[in-house]
Amino acid sequence: MAIADDLKKTLTDPTPFYFAAGTADLAVQQAKKVPAFIEQLRAEAPARIEAVKNTDPKVVQEKAKEAQEVVTAKVAEVLGAIDAKKIGETAQDLALRGVGVAAEYAVRAKETYDKVAEHGEQAVRAWRGEISEEIVDIAEVVVPEPASEPEAAPAARKPTARKTTAKKAVAAPGDES
Repeated sequence: MAIADDLKKTLTDPTPFYFAAGTADLAVQQAKKVPAFIEQLRAEAPARIEAVKNTDPKVVQEKAKEAQEVVTAKVAEVLGAIDAKKIGETAQDLALRGVGVAAEYAVRAKETYDKVAEHGEQAVRAWRGEISEEIVDIAEVVVPEPASEPEAAPAARKPTARKTTAKKAVAAPGDES
């Protein structure tokens, strides 16, 4: 029965739908930024192309050669400092850190999933127009509508109370309400 309950819960849970809706809504928001980005690239492209054309290939080759020398020196330094015992300890330490990092990323992923699902739920409500309905509902709770009937005078309330009392007296024996 637990499997059936889990399956029912999974199939009726709207969170994945809201996550998909939130993802789609966020994608649309990002897509709206693309035309401005393309326009910026269009404006900057001529200056960048001109800078590349004016670059001296010899300068680029010299910088590449310097970078290669620095990398070679660092690799030689690291390889010279390698100790087999240290490697084992470092590997174990890295493995433990990896487990901690993986757990942290799992928590962050769940938080992000929940945030996107919440955003999706709000987007779906906005698409349906439910947000305006909620605002009206909240307004009705905060500012209740005036009563349609004017309040009765205290004298008018007394007979009503007597009628209720009279009904209780007429109730069948053994009937306790």
